[in-house]
Amino acid sequence: SVGAVAPWGGRVWSMRPWGIAMRRTFLCESGRGRLHAAMRPETERLLEGVLTGDRVALSKAITLAESSRRDHQEQAQLLLQRLMKTGRPQGYPTVASTFRLGITGPPGAGKSTLIEALGKHLTGQGHKVAVMAVDPSSSLTGGSILGDRTRMVELSRDPNAYVRPSPSRGTLGGVGRHAHNTMRICEEAGFNTLLVETVGAGQSETVVEEMTDMFVLVLPP
Repeated sequence: SVGAVAPWGGRVWSMRPWGIAMRRTFLCESGRGRLHAAMRPETERLLEGVLTGDRVALSKAITLAESSRRDHQEQAQLLLQRLMKTGRPQGYPTVASTFRLGITGPPGAGKSTLIEALGKHLTGQGHKVAVMAVDPSSSLTGGSILGDRTRMVELSRDPNAYVRPSPSRGTLGGVGRHAHNTMRICEEAGFNTLLVETVGAGQSETVVEEMTDMFVLVLPP
């Protein structure tokens, strides 16, 4: 078994023999082959912005990683490779020390309320918290319907927290197709705790369970 230490203390165990190390090194699917594209100047600026804690650059980098365009995916792969190779600024946590918590449950169970309360508690203890709230996708634009973020008003204003709505785009598993890359970018940006809210509870939330250290089911009373 492989263990992970939760930021609030205690140890969480994974029964998968490959453990956490495998999913820490995951890269976007389009990058498995050799890349021939060069990093564009705008991607270089995103790299610098992510490493210096620029929230606008972080949001743009995640948008790039979530894009379905092939050229965007190539740039996202190059960005991820450079992020992992460039060393983190002093004081940033290592990726191996970050903690990922997946939260699922039926609509109205209180997932967003729990995440906001937990996130505020963690930031009060000095942690940097990134929330990936997976929302249903708009039938018009394919983008995220920003319901989850509007229910985390206080956490969204916290300088030590970052709330990112992400579209599911019809992908099963509770998260979007490029969720791994979004998490990795947030970790490289210095966030040591990631809270992942799935699009809703059913029988297909297996993907998010495999990419997090702990998976929580929230049920109404």
